[in-house]
Amino acid sequence: MSDDLPEIRFKAIGTVQNEIKKRHRHNTKDIISEIVLDPALAEGLDDIEGFSHLIIIYFMNKSRLPFPLKVQPRFRVEPGQVGVFASRSPDRPNPLGKTIVKLLERRGNVLKVQGLDAIDGTPVIDIKPFIPGIDTVKNARVPPWMKKK
Repeated sequence: MSDDLPEIRFKAIGTVQNEIKKRHRHNTKDIISEIVLDPALAEGLDDIEGFSHLIIIYFMNKSRLPFPLKVQPRFRVEPGQVGVFASRSPDRPNPLGKTIVKLLERRGNVLKVQGLDAIDGTPVIDIKPFIPGIDTVKNARVPPWMKKK
C-alpha cells in the first residue's frame, strides 16, 4: 500500500464475549453476545435502550496477513474470485467489521445483543444506533451471484 496515505489509529472501547471461539463461517443470526465496554464509557450508553438495533463496528483481529486482493465469496456458487472490496471477506487491508444487531438488554457497561458475527475477544471500535430510513437503502443492487438460490 502507498506510504502517501495517512495512518489511522484506534483504541478499542470494549470487547465481544460469546461462544464463537474459532474463525469459521457461522450462521450468527441467533448467536447471543455480550459487548463489554470500558467502564469509563458506560455513561455513553445512556438512552441506548430506546433503540431495537445497533450497528457494531469492530476490528477483526484474527484476519490473515498478508491480505489477498482476490477472494472466493461464500455466496458465489460458481468458481471465480472477486476483488476483496467486492466481498465481505475478513481478510482485508483494514480488517474492520460492521454488523447490525438486535439489542436485548443493557446492564451498566454491558450490552447483550443478538446476531453479532464476531469472534469471542474481538475488539469493538464503535457502537451506533440503527435508524430506519437513514440506515437503509431502497432499490439497492447486487450482482446475480449474491442472490441466494
